[in-house]
Order: sequence, then structure tokens, then C-alpha cells
Amino acid sequence: MKSSITQEHDFGCAIACMAFITNKSYQDLLMVLGNNKAATRGIYCKELVEILGKLGYFYSYNYLKPKLKVKIYQDSVIVFIQRSKKYPTGHYLVRYKNLWMDPWINLQTSSDIKKAKSGFRKRLPGRPIYGVFPEV
Repeated sequence: MKSSITQEHDFGCAIACMAFITNKSYQDLLMVLGNNKAATRGIYCKELVEILGKLGYFYSYNYLKPKLKVKIYQDSVIVFIQRSKKYPTGHYLVRYKNLWMDPWINLQTSSDIKKAKSGFRKRLPGRPIYGVFPEV
């Protein structure tokens, strides 16, 4: 089983998910992308797909209509959780071996990024609204 990757910035969940998929470290991807987006606003689905493409991983993204929701349960699919009280800016997670790799699994108990931990969970912690799918 692969190890989970912890995000190191408040808006770094997409970077952690990409690092998990590409088998690179969070810091390796941060060197390519820079600190700005991870520290200030995060990465949108379109940007995530473009970055993965530059790294040789071809993905597409879609708004999750009911028919598409069943497809999020495949390995290497990234989902974006809708903004909510729990996740004021939303949150990315990636599917791996019937689990969800969560780059900040203890967010509900500690909102301090310095105390962030990653891990695997059985269920999504919110409503997925976008799916980022590997192209076969």
C-alpha cells in the first residue's frame, strides 16, 4: 500500500493528490508549481488536468451529474468536495484501493496546517461535485 501524502499549505490538497498519483513528493511538485497557489487560493480542476498532462498523466474533469458519480470509485480518480462549513474552500481527495486518500484527514480536529496529517478513509467527508478522471 502506498503511503498517504500530507498537504503542507492551507490550499495544497490538489498538490498532495497529484504527488500521490505521480509517485513524487509534495516538495517536488511544489518546486515545479511554486508556493503561490498552494498558499493563497489552491488549484482549479482545469489547472490540475493541465499540470498532470505536463507530467505525462492524462486526465479530464467533469461536473458530477448523477450518471457520472458511479465512476468516481475507480483508482486514481480525484474528486473535489463541495465547499461547506467543514470545508470552506472545498477539498480534493484521490481514490486508491477502495479507499480515499485524504491529504488533511484531521482538518476537523486541527485547522492548523502545521499539525496536518494525511490518511485513508472509507467514505468521502462531503459531497463530491467534480471528478478528475484518468484517460484510458
